[in-house]
Amino acid sequence: MPPVTRRKAMAGTAAASMLAAPLLSTFASRTGNAAMPDAAANGDLILVNAKITTLDRAKPLADAVAIRDGRFLAVGTEAEVRAAAGPQARVIDAKGRRVIPGLIDSHMHIIRGGLNYNMELRWDGVPSLADAMAMLKQQAAITPAPQWVRVVGGFTEHQFAEKRLPTIEELNAAAPDTPVFILHLYDRALLNAAALRAVGYTKDTPNPPGGEIVHDAAGNPTGLLLAQPNATILYSTLAKGPKLPPEYQINSTRHFMREMNRLGVTGVIDAGGGYQNYPDDYAIIEKLHADGELTLRISYNLFTQKPKEELADFSGWVGTVKPGQGDDSYRHNGAGEMLVYSAADFEDFRVARPDMPASMEGDLEPVIRLLAENRWPWRLHATYDETISRALDVFEKVNRDIPFDGLHWFFDHAETITDRNIDRIAALGGGIAVQHRMAYQGEYFVERYGAKAAERTPPIARMMAAGLPVGGGTDATRVASYNPWVSLSWLVTGRTVGGMRLYPQANLLDRETALRLWTEANTWFSNEQGKKGRIEAGQLADLAVLSEDYFSVPEDRIPHLGSVLTMLGGKIVHGEGDYRPLAPELPKPMPDWSPVRSFGGYYKTADRQGGDQRKALASACGCASGCGVHGHDHAAAYAADVPAADVQSFWGSLGCGCWAV
Repeated sequence: MPPVTRRKAMAGTAAASMLAAPLLSTFASRTGNAAMPDAAANGDLILVNAKITTLDRAKPLADAVAIRDGRFLAVGTEAEVRAAAGPQARVIDAKGRRVIPGLIDSHMHIIRGGLNYNMELRWDGVPSLADAMAMLKQQAAITPAPQWVRVVGGFTEHQFAEKRLPTIEELNAAAPDTPVFILHLYDRALLNAAALRAVGYTKDTPNPPGGEIVHDAAGNPTGLLLAQPNATILYSTLAKGPKLPPEYQINSTRHFMREMNRLGVTGVIDAGGGYQNYPDDYAIIEKLHADGELTLRISYNLFTQKPKEELADFSGWVGTVKPGQGDDSYRHNGAGEMLVYSAADFEDFRVARPDMPASMEGDLEPVIRLLAENRWPWRLHATYDETISRALDVFEKVNRDIPFDGLHWFFDHAETITDRNIDRIAALGGGIAVQHRMAYQGEYFVERYGAKAAERTPPIARMMAAGLPVGGGTDATRVASYNPWVSLSWLVTGRTVGGMRLYPQANLLDRETALRLWTEANTWFSNEQGKKGRIEAGQLADLAVLSEDYFSVPEDRIPHLGSVLTMLGGKIVHGEGDYRPLAPELPKPMPDWSPVRSFGGYYKTADRQGGDQRKALASACGCASGCGVHGHDHAAAYAADVPAADVQSFWGSLGCGCWAV
């Protein structure tokens, strides 16, 4: 497929603007104002008839907001914002919907994820293994050699009605000739026979340190790779697959950003990642920034890639880039989440907690001294309290010589942190960024450590009571899903995606507090307090108009929320339904066999599925052609009391034999 030229993209944008004009005019006429659809790009814009949660404690609720030059101009009643805006302001009717500040993910791997998004089949949110395998089979049929079918994180076996992963035999049957690679959390990967041939694993391939290539009785690799507990075997195997060419990576990143916009996200702090080298692997995101095509505000941390050479990495970087360097759409944020490899524990709760080597403190101290001397904020991946204790010993030692004095450093994850270490972090002025990894791994944690130990994994309420900056995030895409509403549901309900209740009431957050962790609280982690995160005059005009009211929907609806209209700096970057003509069109996902074309990203329930996705899912499982009269909703079936482990009975029990697969 030939690349989409800038001229074609501009033509598509112009066409979208022509469609948007009458819609804007219609909204304006309903509110008694003759809008100017062709007003200059920096003209005023007014959003009316809204339920706005501002998160501004001085004015927590509003009906309308005016935007000028990318910032909120006025927030209040419709009369107040009309008085503040110009007479030719464009007007959009929110139709009584809930409006919130744009969501910010304080820990995600958006840059690496964007390079690969169009190649990956997403099982995020898919309710049954039957659905997932039907999708995989359909994708394998259209994926050309030498490409792979990849399912790279974002799901857990516990979300499936069948409560299991596919077998290698099932993968071979669904894709006998196309390589299939499935990454499940940080614990394992499944490869079919074609993938084993593609990567060259044989009975003579040795196990890497901390990983296992599982063999059968004859000594041949089965296709199961295990992190024991080091995930390097999983990532190094994935890295053997084909990559997209640069023009496709640009397209892929744009589609991933739009997917995040669809979920109401307007900002991300990128935590670096394995096999994400600086500056080479940042070329695509920097081109999109230079071309004005970012639809997310991205702050990025630099992640060392070379064990035993970490200090050399950071010594080079402190001379070439400074924290805060960039602008409001793309800026450098400091070091981490990998600072030194000897300090990196792993969160595979299926295996015992790893002990950090004796060299950890000696490796970590010179890096922290370098960062503190150069006023570089840092973040450090740490799952277990034992790792945090040893890291804090180093931080306290360095702080005595080089006071941190307001340097925004923090730990990521901290699932098993103790009260003592929470207080030590507070004394040093640090913070904690938490992610909803336990929503995907809670069952494994309880199996190993017990339900009582799981009650504070992590103890968010205790962190906040200690006065720590606490922010919310996902750690997407290779562990948990990038969907922020799954995280917000976890914060509010304490439940895993498999339905297990982990936390007592004392460790749950109310909905507003949870939302603050995903908005204004996350600005501390990128040194942008007061600039964004609230709908308040003077702040950047980032907002989301929600598909349903987050504050009133039943708890089980929270994971299914999204945005029908998302603005970044007052510019519409996503629209659906009536608002779709207001958002610029994207070129089709590239290449033409991309799973994104058929299935999109995060699974949509029936009430939010577009026609293309619904048709693709139905045809994938064969039920669409089975009966011309009946239809079905997989999500509804998942919720029913049916024998989901038996696919034939699963659909047959719903009352129509033609649904049997």
